[in-house]
Parts: sequence; structure tokens; C-alpha cells
Amino acid sequence: MKLHAFTPSLNSRRSSAFRYTELASRLGACLLFNVTPALADTAEQRLQTVTVQAAKATPVEQARARLAEVPGSTSLVDQAVVNKGRSASLEDTLAYQPGVYAQSAGGNDAIKISIRGSGANASPGYFREGTKFLFDGLALTGAGGTPYELLDGQGVQYTEILRGANAFEYGALSLGGGINFITHTGYSAPGSQIKLEGGSFGWQKQTLRTGGVVGDADYFVSVDNARRDGYQDYTFSKSQGVVGNFGYRFSPKLQTRLIVRYREEFHENAGALTRAQLKHDSTQTNAATRTSRGDSTKRGSTWVASKITYTFDDDATLEFGIGYHDYPQILNRRSPVNPNYWDWSDLNASLKYTRNDQLFGLDSTTTLGFTSTEHLNAGAKTYRGDKDLGILQKNVKYDGSSDRVFTVGNDLGLTDRLYLSTGVSAIQIKRDIDVTFSDRANTSGFPTRYDYDDWSLAPRAGLRYELTPNLQLFGNVSRSIDPPSSWSISNSGVTNNYIKPLVPQTANTVELGIRGQSERFDGSLVLYRSWIKNELLTTQIAAATGNTAAIVTTANATPTIHQGIEAGLTTRLWQGSNGDVLSWRQAYTLNDFHYRHDPSFSRNELPGLPKHIYQAELQYQYANGFYAGVNVRSVSSTAVDYANTSNAPSYTIFGARLGYDAPSKQWQAYVDLKNLGDKDYVTAIVPGYNAQGQDTAALYPGDGFGAFTGVTYNF
Repeated sequence: MKLHAFTPSLNSRRSSAFRYTELASRLGACLLFNVTPALADTAEQRLQTVTVQAAKATPVEQARARLAEVPGSTSLVDQAVVNKGRSASLEDTLAYQPGVYAQSAGGNDAIKISIRGSGANASPGYFREGTKFLFDGLALTGAGGTPYELLDGQGVQYTEILRGANAFEYGALSLGGGINFITHTGYSAPGSQIKLEGGSFGWQKQTLRTGGVVGDADYFVSVDNARRDGYQDYTFSKSQGVVGNFGYRFSPKLQTRLIVRYREEFHENAGALTRAQLKHDSTQTNAATRTSRGDSTKRGSTWVASKITYTFDDDATLEFGIGYHDYPQILNRRSPVNPNYWDWSDLNASLKYTRNDQLFGLDSTTTLGFTSTEHLNAGAKTYRGDKDLGILQKNVKYDGSSDRVFTVGNDLGLTDRLYLSTGVSAIQIKRDIDVTFSDRANTSGFPTRYDYDDWSLAPRAGLRYELTPNLQLFGNVSRSIDPPSSWSISNSGVTNNYIKPLVPQTANTVELGIRGQSERFDGSLVLYRSWIKNELLTTQIAAATGNTAAIVTTANATPTIHQGIEAGLTTRLWQGSNGDVLSWRQAYTLNDFHYRHDPSFSRNELPGLPKHIYQAELQYQYANGFYAGVNVRSVSSTAVDYANTSNAPSYTIFGARLGYDAPSKQWQAYVDLKNLGDKDYVTAIVPGYNAQGQDTAALYPGDGFGAFTGVTYNF
């Protein structure tokens, strides 16, 4: 007799052990009840061997079960599911994730990413802010935010999304929480694979990877090369990169892992359009972009990190991680307006100790943590003319800027169904910005050097109640702290070459939700509300021309509110006797972000993100490996300026994809069709202060109709 896998996805690890024991006891009683009569009738009859076998949970299943223990909004993206269609950028990886907005601007890799409105007002070409990004639990994000060239999903096994304070275990205190990419290992991706992809707008991508296990060591290496001519004029891009993951088990108690990511990239910058230009020809760019030909060159971004894990005799664990990130960049080198040379390097470290105990006779898990990120060498130089031949206009140094977070957390099993999670974080924020040179006179009276050093506390508390083993209610209250990025502080006085001090953004958040699964349904519903003080908002105060660059500044706002609904549901509509399945996947996001009582803008909406976003896919999966489906994305209009005098239009676009996964797993193929109606639509905007109802060039166009295909061969 074979017992199939019993994997509780919503139960805690402590209650899981009890349920396994209870299941085994019932099974044993059942076996004894059935065997006893046979023994009475034929005492000498030899019993057949009874085998009880449970399938081992995969890393993805284990991660889902662990995320389900967080009393808040979390989700997981299996990269194998993403690879059933085009996987060109994080726009594809983060699709169908409630509360997460990830859209390409003009088709290049400068993806606009926001969770619960974090960094909503930043233009796509800048570093990502308001969300902490990690690889394998080790930070990529630094004191200057997150550069985007490594955010491409290469070599990723699955992605964890922890919204808001639910990313507490990673030392993420931002309003948006954290996104953690888990890299393949030799255990998860043994053998070799070649993947070839291509499609509309000159898109090409080739990937070769290999992995395996040799004794106590394992390895995974992936290399890729990609290019795209672009949908919009002057949006050509190309990149190539390497991902490596190497592990070694010294003993059952001690293991280590080395992870390497390297990427070179070049892309031209997309140009924002007016509504009239978008409607007339969305492939065009604006006159200033055509003249300046702005571009970005990542001359070889390197992220190297190592993690060591030790398990004590009492099953307590200690994890130590350290990472080095070097990401030099040249911006707008060909532009006669303002070529920039940015040279950055960060040192990131983490330490986490976890142990299980009894507290007041209750099961308790306590975690002590420390994370740190610091600019070792960071600076930006602005030139007039070519970098090598031009004249230096401005030189800013950011060395010494850092964030250090200390965390103490506890999960307590109050009953077999009720769990309490508590914790507090202390963050030290240091910002050291020095305008060492400027060719413009400082007549403002503000300083040209800024040295900020302060401590803040961020507590959190949450409850999780299991109505049934597969249905739970949860809620939490928390405080988030978003320090201003180092570069945005110097950018706050961009027009006069001074530094206008910015203070950290803080927010108090309440979150309530329910999640569950059954044979037919798997989904969650979350409601949240954040009261924000000193929100860091970015606005364009002067548009670019052929001879001058755009002027963008960051400032602290009057009190604002971020609230919304995050709903996701996957439904198995029908299953045939032969194993065919018809499923329907849906995700809905309500973004209600507005001022509370601003003197100028009253209760206006904040620009940057649409209020309503709905995504859905209807897919038929054949038992023989073929699949086909149709999908839709519907988005409401978006405020373009803080005065709410102009809006980006709403849109609804459709797509379809079909493919084949060989039952042998030796090869796969797909065809992915985007924007079947070839509709003109907007993916991102340049937020303005007050457009006065005019049709300003603030809209980044999405791609028109596109067809993409890919073939994967495993050997």
C-alpha cells in the first residue's frame, strides 16, 4: 500500500508535526484492525510487507508552506510557470501578483516596480526605491536604492513576494516590503539546458545553463545573451550576463554557498509622449529624446555573496551572509546635454540566529537578526559634452552612507490554531553627501554637505488563526521606515547645487486578510491601510529639451494615505478523467493613494499608479503536455500630475499563449502573443506638479502587438 504525499500548505511547522503523528497513528490503527482477523484465522500465514511512503516536498512547496506561516500578505512565483511564456523581464515574472505593479517603460529593462504604492512617483530610469530586493535572502538593495540591471530573473528558481512588514525576517522596513529571488542550485536544476527565444521588435535571447551534484558539493551556472531593437524609436537594448551558485556541505550541521551575478548592459532611454502623440503613433519618441539620444551603459555590474549556515545540537540555526556589489554606470554618454558617470560599490552583511523553545509552556520560535548595507565607494559626476572630452559640471560623493537594522522577533503558538507573531526593528540611518565641486554658484544659503545619523524603531505584531487546516485568517499592525536614498538627497537641490535635507518616510499600517485552498480553489484576499508621514515624492519640475536635461526633484510630502485591496484566486473549473484541466487565474488590485489634507492639493490622488488593475488567464492544460490559454489586463486611468488636472487613459489588452511540455521533460516550446488588438496604452508616467490641464509629454507607451516564441532542450 502506498500513502501519497501529505503536505500541509497553510499549517505551521509545529502543528504539521502533530498532524503527521496523528495521521500515522490512524493509519496504524487501521492496519491493525484489518490484520487481526487474518491472524486469528491463519496464525502461520506470513504477512506481506506494508510500505508507507511520502513524497518529499519540493523547494517550491516548502517555500509556500513557510510563507503561509506569515500573518500577512505573501505570495510565491514559480519560475517554471513563468517560463511557459515569454520571460524577458520582471514584467513577465511579477504578472498576476496582487498589489504589485511591474511594467516596462518603452520596452527596455528599466522596469517600473511598485508594491502598495512604494516608489510610485519615481520615473522608470532611476534606481528602484520603496522595496528591498534580495537574492537568496542576501541584500541587493543599498543605501542608494536598487539598480535594475540584475533584476532580470536569470537563473531564478522561484520568487518570494512579502508585502509591507511581512518582509520582517529580511530586515526590510520599507513600505513595499521585499522581493527575494531564489537562485537554482545543482540540486534543483541538475543536467544541462539550452533555451532559444525570439520575437517581435527584434527580441532575441539565448540561455545556456548546467548544474549538478558532486559528492558534498553542488554547482549551477547560467549564461545568457539578449538584445532588442525596441518598439518605440531609439529604445535599442542589449545585455549579457552570468549567474553562478556553488554550495558545499562540510557536515550535516555546516554548509556554505557562494553566489555570483555579473551583467553588462546597454540601452537607449525611452521618450515620454503626449496623449495626442500616443494616439497618432505610439512608436515615435519626443523631440528632446531624439536630439539628446539618452542612453545607459552598465559597464559590468558584479554581485558576489556568500552564506554560511550552522545547525546546533538543539536544532537552532545561525546564518551569516556577506555580499559585495559593484555597479559602475555611464548615463547619457552620447548626449550633448549632461553625460553622467556614476561609480558605486556597496558592502552588505546579514546575521540571523533562530531557535525553538517553550515559552510559558507554549511552542516558541525566536529570531535575532542584523542586516547592514554601506556605500564603500559611491559618487556621481556630471559633464557638459562627452565624458572623456567634456567639462566637469558637478561632482557628488556618497561614501559612508549606510543602513543598519537590528531585529528581534518571536512566533508563539497560543493554541493549536492561533499563533502570535511579534517583533521590533531598530534602524540606524546614515547619509553622508558632499557636493565637492560645482560650476554653478550656490546662492540659496543651503549647505553643500549633508551628514545625517539617526535611529528609529519599527515594531510589528500579527495574529494568524486556522479556521481549518487549509483556511486561515490573519491580521497585523506595523510601522515602516523608508530612508531617503543617498542620490535623491543631492537631487533635492538639483537646480541650485545645494542639498535640501530630506527626512525618512514613516508609516503605520493595519492589514487584514484571509487565504486558503481546496481541490478547486486557491486564493487570498487582503485589505490594508497605511497612514504615511513625510512620504518621499518625486516630481518633474521642468521637461527636457534638445539642449537641457529634465529637472526632477524629491521632497517630503504632507501626510498621505495608502490603502487598497489585494485579491488573487486560481480556480480549477473542470478536470477530465484523463487528467485534462481547465483553470482560471485572476488578480485584482485596488490602489487608493491620496493626500490627507494638503494645503495645495487637498485630498487629491497621488500620480503614478492606476487605481484599478485586473489580470486574468483562462488556460486549458492537456494531460499529454500541450496547453493553450487567453489572458486579459485591464487598467483604469492614472493621474499624471499632483494637481489632478491630467490623466493617462485607461486600457484593456488581450493576449494568448500556447505550448508543449514533453512528459519526458526533455524539451519544451511556447508561443506567446501580446496585445492582440494592437492597442495604444501607457505603462508608466513622468509625474508632474501641475499640468494645468495641458497634454504634456509624460506618458511612456507599452508595446503594440507582438509574437514571441521559445524552445528549450534539456540534456
